[in-house]
Parts: sequence; structure tokens; C-alpha cells
Amino acid sequence: MARTRIALGGTALVTAAVLAAGLTGCGAADMTRQASPYADAKGSRTVTLSVQSWVGAQANVAVAQYLLEKELGYRVDTVQIDEVPAWDALSQGRVDAILEDWGHPDQEKRYIDDKRTIARGGDLGVTGHIGWFVPTYFAEQHPDVTDWKNLDKYADEFRTAESGGKGQLLDGSPSYVTNDKALVDNLDLDYQVVFAGSEAAQITQIKQFAKERKPFLSYWYKPQWLFEKVPMTEVKLPAYEEGCDAEPEKVACAYPHTPLQKFLNARFADGGGDAAAFLKKFRWTTDMQNDVALMIAEQKLSPEEAARRWVERNESTWRNWIPA
Repeated sequence: MARTRIALGGTALVTAAVLAAGLTGCGAADMTRQASPYADAKGSRTVTLSVQSWVGAQANVAVAQYLLEKELGYRVDTVQIDEVPAWDALSQGRVDAILEDWGHPDQEKRYIDDKRTIARGGDLGVTGHIGWFVPTYFAEQHPDVTDWKNLDKYADEFRTAESGGKGQLLDGSPSYVTNDKALVDNLDLDYQVVFAGSEAAQITQIKQFAKERKPFLSYWYKPQWLFEKVPMTEVKLPAYEEGCDAEPEKVACAYPHTPLQKFLNARFADGGGDAAAFLKKFRWTTDMQNDVALMIAEQKLSPEEAARRWVERNESTWRNWIPA
């Protein structure tokens, strides 16, 4: 699924026509053209942030944008691009920063170590973890379902019209970091990976299952506000060991726990003034991110309003991010 652009705070400058044209291409180079022409503008007080489609990443950008505009006087543009093409756009200076990355070692080697067009922006302060989850109400009734070795026992209960006679493993967008197809094959499980298409569509499906108290097995991740609304229990996959996911087609282990990272365009990192300094200092907790994400996704506040409310309640945190 191609990710569509989200404008936060009403300041985005890329038109829908430009975005539509960018999404028609097949390669990363085409997708990066949807990025803002104002990124990496020398001498300007404009910052362009890449915003990923999941709501936790939107929460990061909402708060960063609000403070850059209200406290530091910058004009902020946001552009939504798939995870890997966002690295291309960052390298080219079409965006200035990515605030939440879940681990792309190939891109890090290419752009940080070899080309040196991207610089590390530091730890976001949030640890991410992907896994397979079942609803807690089902796990309490069937405790052994939380061991992957017993999943085939419940395949019939997880079967849907879309899973072709097998149990359904519900995923979100094919563009997300996922080893699920390889895991199903290599663990010889009687399951079919079914993509909802997006985080929003996956949340809708999970909520519907929960409303009807139906069993489900889903790829999901922490931090994520939905756990507060639909309690879920993780299924234990074979333990993660360093390098066990090095060959994508051979993966047969759990996902790692990943300290989420920020990355800046190298020229922006060196010459971006207060904006670059602020983004390097931007660091908050999982609970803080979930607080903003919940306001956006569940309470239906605009990202700007959610950011405003969080900023008003947490000056002792964000004041430390503002350059002296």
C-alpha cells in the first residue's frame, strides 16, 4: 500500500496533485519527489519532517512541529513517505529529519557509513517491539496459545474468509517492517498472512474482533495506544538472537526490542541551527508518546491540538529540548 501524505498543523505546502503524481512511480526516486521543496533550504527558517503513517510517529512530529513553530519561530512542513524511500529523501535533502526509525541497517550503512549524507540524531527515548498478539480474553481461556508451538491447535479458530482455509495472521501495511511470511513458512505453521492495508484498517479490524469477543492473531507493536482499549497478550516466538534475522527469507525467530532512533540530513545536522539542535535533544517516554497518540487516534483531536494539550502539561520535559 502506498502511504498517503498527512499534513499536521495546516502548514504543509505539497499539493495533492504533486503527491498523486509522486505515488504513481514504482521506484524510491519517484516517491521522494513528493517531499517538500523547502527542505534543506539554506538560510531559511523552514524545517521539513518525514512523518510515518502510524500514529505514534505522528505524535512525535505533532509535538516537534508545535514547539518548532511556537517556541523557535520556524515554519514546519511535513511529508509522508514509506519507510525506505524516506531514507532516500533524507539523503537527498528533500526532508530534514526522520524522528522514528525501527531499524534499517542497509540504509544506515549506505547513507551514514558510506555516503555520509545522513547523520544520527540520537535516541528517541522509546523502545519499539514487534510481535504476534492474541486478545487477552482468549489467552486467559487458552493459556497455551501464547507458545507458538501450539498455534496450529487454534488455526481453525483464527480462520477467516480471507485466509484461504488456514488460520489468519493479521498484518497492517506490506510496507512495514515484517518477517511474518518467512516466520509462517519457516516455523511450518498452518497460517496465512493477511494484510489489512494500513494501521488504521488493522485497528478497525482488531476493534471489531474485540467487540464480538472473537479470537484473532495479529502482528502488532509497542508502543501503541490500542493496548489500552483492547488488551492483548504476546505469543512467544523462538527467542531472538543477534543475527537471526540477517537473511529475511530464513527468519525463524522473534523480533528484537529496538531503541527507536532519529536521523537527520547531514547538512541539516551541521547547519540547521536551533532546529537541528532541538531535534537532537527531542527525547520522551513511551507513555508520553502514547498520551499524544491516544488523543489523535481515539479522541479524534487534530495533531496540533493534541500537541498543544501535551505541551501545556509537560513544560518540565520539553523545556530541556529548547536550545539555550
